[in-house]
Amino acid sequence: MSEPLNRTTNPLADVAASPEATARYLAEVQRVLLDIGKNLESLALETRVHCRATHVEGDRRFDAWLRSKPVEMALRDVLKHVEGVTKGLEKSAYKRRAHEENAAAVGKRRKEKALEKSRKKNPPQLNTAPENTGQVPQQENVRYADPTSIYDLRSDRRSA
Repeated sequence: MSEPLNRTTNPLADVAASPEATARYLAEVQRVLLDIGKNLESLALETRVHCRATHVEGDRRFDAWLRSKPVEMALRDVLKHVEGVTKGLEKSAYKRRAHEENAAAVGKRRKEKALEKSRKKNPPQLNTAPENTGQVPQQENVRYADPTSIYDLRSDRRSA
């Protein structure tokens, strides 16, 4: 089994703790891989030229080309993998920053959720109406208190 990682034995623990340091480290690794990719591209071209130029006595015109295809394909696959790794490094730097922002926002979301939950359990009490003492409130000027219809034209009541 492997030992647990701690800061005293693992120099990358400090890098992993900070999203900015992680981004800087991954950018440096990406630069190195891009340089390696350039070297691999030139190696692939030189290998292609050499392998296609290698003719053996009795070869037909295309035999050297057929022999060179597996070598060219292998180098092309390596180049694709290097490009994939460089893209993955960039993506992981963005994901690391997003994780840090998400972790910082968790506390706020939890507080909001707890507050919402407490509101659901204990809804705010509305002010209740004053208790009815049995007395009917006095209405002044009953003529204009409620709107009346045009069909209610008896006496001198008017529509509001």
